[in-house]
Amino acid sequence: MTPEPPRAPAVPARHGTGAVGASAPRPAPRPAPSARQADKPVLAVVGATGTLGTVMLRILSQRADIWGEIRLLASPRSAGRKLTVRGEETEVAEIDEAALTGVDVALFCVPDEVAREWAPVAAARGAVAVDNSAAFRTDPEVPLVVPEVNAHTARVRPRGILASPGCATLTMIVAMGALHAEFGLRELVLSSYHAVSGAGRGGVETLREQLALVAGTELGTNPGDVRRVVGEGTGPFPEPVALNVVPWAGTFLEDGWSSEEAGLREETRKVLGLPQLPIAVTCVRVPVVTAHSLTVHAGFENEVTVDRAREILATAPGVVLCDEPAAGEFPTPADVVGTDPSWVGRVRRALDDPTALDFFVCADNLRKGGALNAVQIAELVVTDGVRTAPGPGHHAG
Repeated sequence: MTPEPPRAPAVPARHGTGAVGASAPRPAPRPAPSARQADKPVLAVVGATGTLGTVMLRILSQRADIWGEIRLLASPRSAGRKLTVRGEETEVAEIDEAALTGVDVALFCVPDEVAREWAPVAAARGAVAVDNSAAFRTDPEVPLVVPEVNAHTARVRPRGILASPGCATLTMIVAMGALHAEFGLRELVLSSYHAVSGAGRGGVETLREQLALVAGTELGTNPGDVRRVVGEGTGPFPEPVALNVVPWAGTFLEDGWSSEEAGLREETRKVLGLPQLPIAVTCVRVPVVTAHSLTVHAGFENEVTVDRAREILATAPGVVLCDEPAAGEFPTPADVVGTDPSWVGRVRRALDDPTALDFFVCADNLRKGGALNAVQIAELVVTDGVRTAPGPGHHAG
């Protein structure tokens, strides 16, 4: 049985006092920073040993060196491990008040319940907490930030916390934000195709185990034959995922909706600043290891042209246009895995509506769909980018 994460101490009601209660123990002293580190901000990565944390350390090692110190924090069972970040071996420490003292930005790659306990503690210690979980995404006092789309929202953070959207939202929102800024969005119809890594290591292991069972067989040609071979080994999924697609992702909600569908709907509205935007969405799990995909039908306020839409997408930061279907050129998960942008193809105007576009988009759900966006938010917090972003609700006519 996995031990429970440590309980966070009580947090004062007001953010920014720097104290965590009169009875809190004095944090242990930390080594003095080197001259190179002294003028740079301190970053903490909470959950550094998990799947998303591992990708985050890789990304931090690939980006500009703006951090003076990077502290790696995790649960007691992972403390003491040594991981490499920026070419240096760093020991993982147990998350506690002392480890969060003196931190400028704390990146959380942990389950919802751990984020709910510890992100407010980090904020109370003076850090800006950037959370990858779903714990704060719908909190009206917590901005939901995608730097390419709504960087300005990161400036006002009443709780000292910034949230990063879910991986399906992040797969398409950068492209969608660029099109909205030009044409003005009025409705969305989305179908998402979730890779199994979105369900964690257990999802990947389940797919690989099932593939080993069905490889080289004639399975998939008779009703129920795959299920009989897989048996109870469906892992985190309700049905076999090998040789199959499963029209479900997330947990069950009322009226037949899943948590992933509800999240994609609400997160898109919040990031775009369109709280009443009509959105229909269906989430499907597919036998892909990493990289989510979506089909998008977007209705706009005015007539659109494919040429102008392609121009916008081709120049949008964080988007790559790959759209020559006659030549067999369009994005697929097998091609985009391990890359940072959102890849867009199959751009076309709806046959029955001159104000609507259809397109296909995919992105690595562990990079831009997870760790990368959080790192970009952290960089935004400590650079001038936050002060130069456009205001909310802006789009050209």
